[in-house]
Amino acid sequence: MREPDGFREFVVGRSPSLLRTAWMLTGDAEGAEDLLQTALARTWPHWSRVSQGHPEAYVRQVMVHTNASWRARFWTREKATDLTAAGVGIPTQAYADTDLSGPVTDRVVLAEALAQLSVRQRQAVVLRYFDDLSVEAVAQIMGCSAGTVKSQTAKALVRLRQAIGQDTLVQEDL
Repeated sequence: MREPDGFREFVVGRSPSLLRTAWMLTGDAEGAEDLLQTALARTWPHWSRVSQGHPEAYVRQVMVHTNASWRARFWTREKATDLTAAGVGIPTQAYADTDLSGPVTDRVVLAEALAQLSVRQRQAVVLRYFDDLSVEAVAQIMGCSAGTVKSQTAKALVRLRQAIGQDTLVQEDL
């Protein structure tokens, strides 16, 4: 099968951004790579139609739906484990003496906080704030109403604030 016109350029140009979104949705690098690769593979056969519109939005929508279906089926993969107690392998936990300051600490805190959200809450927050999409665009990608996006985002923000220790509610336009 011949490569669709413009597909390679799209993948090269947009993959870094899409991979960051995939990481925010999955919470781990390997899962993000799998998710993006799956989304791009599912986009390939439809490229002639998709490329005429908003291909990045289409790929995001595929990632959101694929991630949700993987999580709904309790999809399992190999996971790294801490085998150092048995004298084998490399520790998977951060070293206690390591100074994780600044952006690294922020990323760890964010990843842990995002992991506490439901799939829909995580999707809403990632697409709305990380990808800086409008409520309407997020609703279209998630396949729900704008009201659902707003309610899922509001619930997610409350949980994120609790997770990072900012229990004070800040009123903002969702």
